[in-house]
Amino acid sequence: MTTPAPITVTPVHVADLVAEGELMPVYVHVIDHPDGRVLVDTGLTQTHPLAADLDPRPYPLDQQDFDVAGIDLVVNTHLHFDHCGGNHLFAGTPTYVQRQELTDARTQDDYTIRDWVDAPGVQYVPVDGELELLPGIRLVPAPGHTRGTQVVVIDTGERPIVIGGDMAVWFGELDDPQTEGQRLVRALEPQAVWLSHTHEPWRPPRD
Repeated sequence: MTTPAPITVTPVHVADLVAEGELMPVYVHVIDHPDGRVLVDTGLTQTHPLAADLDPRPYPLDQQDFDVAGIDLVVNTHLHFDHCGGNHLFAGTPTYVQRQELTDARTQDDYTIRDWVDAPGVQYVPVDGELELLPGIRLVPAPGHTRGTQVVVIDTGERPIVIGGDMAVWFGELDDPQTEGQRLVRALEPQAVWLSHTHEPWRPPRD
């Protein structure tokens, strides 16, 4: 009997921001699944006047040793500029986002950089609620950071792995969850939660 290939998660450093004088790295995450390769968020590829206050320093995926053409599906946890600024690199690739998030990004002022959201060729698949993306991988709404934030839940065994985007920005927000999304993720009792601005995943406190 053949053992199925494991589902793995790999962080990729795509930018640095400066927030309140502190360097804040930006990571995207690649899920290698037996049925395809999924990219969660896309970082950014250039600077923009609307983001100048965070002094972005991008390291675009297409200028790294990264197989852009090898990505089968893209997921945006939400559509702030540092999560969707590389979407144009995946024109024509199905890009999954919550419908609420797409609506807010297109209609609310000072929300994101709209030219990056609707870059030429970006092919959104609007999602309403929970969705099984691939066997063992599901998209789950986790509102808080934005109304349309979603997380990716990987059911690999007894306890899932979560890719959370900005559902929490730093570990303390998961240690003491306050938003609906943070409480939802903690209720999953995950073994690990990957976040966009930390190199290592958050893990639950040891009992």
